[in-house]
Amino acid sequence: MKERISSCIYRVIKWLVTLFYPRIETEGEENLPEEPVIIVGNHSKMNGPIACELYAPGSHYTWCAGEMMHLKDVPSYAFRDFWSEKPKSVRWLYKLLSYVIAPLSVCVFNHANTIGVYRDTRILSTFKQTVKRLQEGNHVIIFPEHHEPYNHIVCRFQDRFIDVAKLYEKKTKREVSFVPMYLAPNLKKMYFGKPIRFCAENPIAEERDRICRYLMDSITEMAVSLPEHTVIPYQNIPKKQYPSNIPKEHSYEAACG
Repeated sequence: MKERISSCIYRVIKWLVTLFYPRIETEGEENLPEEPVIIVGNHSKMNGPIACELYAPGSHYTWCAGEMMHLKDVPSYAFRDFWSEKPKSVRWLYKLLSYVIAPLSVCVFNHANTIGVYRDTRILSTFKQTVKRLQEGNHVIIFPEHHEPYNHIVCRFQDRFIDVAKLYEKKTKREVSFVPMYLAPNLKKMYFGKPIRFCAENPIAEERDRICRYLMDSITEMAVSLPEHTVIPYQNIPKKQYPSNIPKEHSYEAACG
């Protein structure tokens, strides 16, 4: 009975989000191979997970922080990751909010198409579940940014997610492709770039570097090629500090011909 109630609450939440969250259109779907792939995108705060859950093409599962799936872990993780950089005068309010959202977080992340990600030995279960979902024919979506700047579009990627490809190749004898995705909420668009395939013959350290650099650079190239818009960053910074996809000096040069 408890599980049924929780499932109903999730469906109501998803319906409400679908009702109020702007519809996101996709471009570049021709770059998605017919086989299962790992889609890697910019986090864009919570826009990435929400937009992909609602509008990403095909059957898919999304990596999410495992802490957001467990009631006792949500408050500390949510405050640290979302609101720790808020002004000291209002941090108490966000600490309270982190406890308020905990039951909803557990409901949403345990009923959506998610794969929990952990920073301890449980990461092995994350990898195994990811491989299983790929074998079932699903795409897997990952947002690997962390708090280290790469450029004005994305933060540097944590690179160990590439290791999933090694386990997948070992299990299936097939080399999975990674597809870059750029989400531009202000344009209400989700863009997919050309894939890059994992090469099992190369040392894994080389593959982590090669594939991550390609993905970060491809996402950046997609972003700067678009009409000027505000980039919603991974970092928890004030809105007035959000960057433009086109740095001001380049915008000025373009305007001047």
